[in-house]
Amino acid sequence: MAVVGASKIEALMRKAAGLDIEKSKVKEITDIVEKKLYDLLLIGERNANYNNREVIWESDIPLTKGFLESMKKFVKLEEEIAIEDVLNFLATMPPLKYPLEAELEKRLPEIVGTLIYILALLIKEIAPGERKPSVEDIQKAGKILDLTM
Repeated sequence: MAVVGASKIEALMRKAAGLDIEKSKVKEITDIVEKKLYDLLLIGERNANYNNREVIWESDIPLTKGFLESMKKFVKLEEEIAIEDVLNFLATMPPLKYPLEAELEKRLPEIVGTLIYILALLIKEIAPGERKPSVEDIQKAGKILDLTM
């Protein structure tokens, strides 16, 4: 099960960066977002372990200043991600060593939405003037996320 549905990704990409995403390219975006979400949680797991805790707190997740600023902008778009979809996706992944604190779990939809928001802005920077990005543009944006997050 995908962390976010195709119509939600299309709406977010349009609102965030004026992009028109073809249905055939939604899976590429979903794969990037799912990977980055799980990466963030893995680092959170590591940080919880370093702090001798058996619960992953929101403060364990490496959210940078830029990420947090983007999160505020995502929230202003008034697009909601269903927490059930995020939790269903996480249930398909290898289990984390520690559970998530309730506050972090509640923030997961915002984190996912922010990842989509940032990805949209990166795609727009990579291919300015293009309303319909290519798979290569999407992959380049994904590589930038991998290098920076």
